[in-house]
Amino acid sequence: MSSARDVALRCLERIDHEGAYANLVVPAALQHAGLDERDRRFVTDLVYGTTRRRRSCDALIDRFIVSEPEPKVRTLLRLGAYQLEFAGVAPHAAVDATVSLAPKRIRAFVNAILRNVARTPMVWHGEADRLSVPDWLLARLVAELGHDDAVQAIEAMNEAPEVTERADGYVQDLASQWIAAAVPAVAGEVVLDLCAAPGGKATAIGSGGAFVVAADLQPHRAGLVAANVRRLSAESVVAMVADATHPPFAAGCAHHVLLDAPCSGLGTLRRRPDARWRVSATDIAGLVDLQQRMIDSCAALVAPGGTFVYSVCTLTAAESIEHRVPDSLEPIAEPPPVGTWRPYGAGWRLLPHDHGTDGMVLLRYRRHR
Repeated sequence: MSSARDVALRCLERIDHEGAYANLVVPAALQHAGLDERDRRFVTDLVYGTTRRRRSCDALIDRFIVSEPEPKVRTLLRLGAYQLEFAGVAPHAAVDATVSLAPKRIRAFVNAILRNVARTPMVWHGEADRLSVPDWLLARLVAELGHDDAVQAIEAMNEAPEVTERADGYVQDLASQWIAAAVPAVAGEVVLDLCAAPGGKATAIGSGGAFVVAADLQPHRAGLVAANVRRLSAESVVAMVADATHPPFAAGCAHHVLLDAPCSGLGTLRRRPDARWRVSATDIAGLVDLQQRMIDSCAALVAPGGTFVYSVCTLTAAESIEHRVPDSLEPIAEPPPVGTWRPYGAGWRLLPHDHGTDGMVLLRYRRHR
């Protein structure tokens, strides 16, 4: 049977060197590892935490490295540094157990580096190192949120998320629950959820009796919606494959339209630890164009008097309040949405440190003609 650290190391190697996603790699690895619940939680913390804190871990170990180690050795050193600095593991246990994972030829090297990390207090050379984010991301969040909120938001997203469960047993972050609650659907009304996977918001809306068409572009993602619909017995929700840039619905066909658009995900770095290393500033520009095309196509589906709800799990203005909306839509100012939102442009923004949730932007409109 593999140890928890061995499983974690193999996951980290796939993430660091094969481009794998943490949220896919970890469950797959745990399924076959034969670990008890305590060790399963430890693996998750090691993989997610080391990935989140990659830059910080590199800064910790680079103080004692003369020449660049092999990529897999660096991954191993990151795993050890995370345990020493952030996971609260006893130094002797962190060092000894990590060294035991190294090939014999480099054990002395790994041992020396990690013992130096353990005994030498860290003086961070900058906030990007301490917070473990790319320079561009820190600069952008500071520019948009202000220094204090940017730092607090990142610090909150460096912590593991709490698990929140709905009354029906579905595990869903409070921020996403609040987005679903912002769709004012009642029994008998028709709702289009146009980027619906994995189906959490659609099933929440449908629980009130509205008929929800939950669409997603990729068949496998629509399949996730369908699976959750079956599991929750959400009889008023129908899953389908559809492209939100060219939705196959008639204009004015829905009382309410929810567009939870694809985005940079920069408000979800707690649960998507590798996103901060995958997303670039140039990626956001491409996403902005996609989001605008979706808005242009989907807003027309709202019937007069109905609502159009746009949300993104990011914090940037370019992906939210800077988009154009048709003249037929007017912002809904009152009542405030359920949750701990701050006014933001014509809508609302939720910062991760305000309530220990994902970061989100929410915009609500009513079609007046």
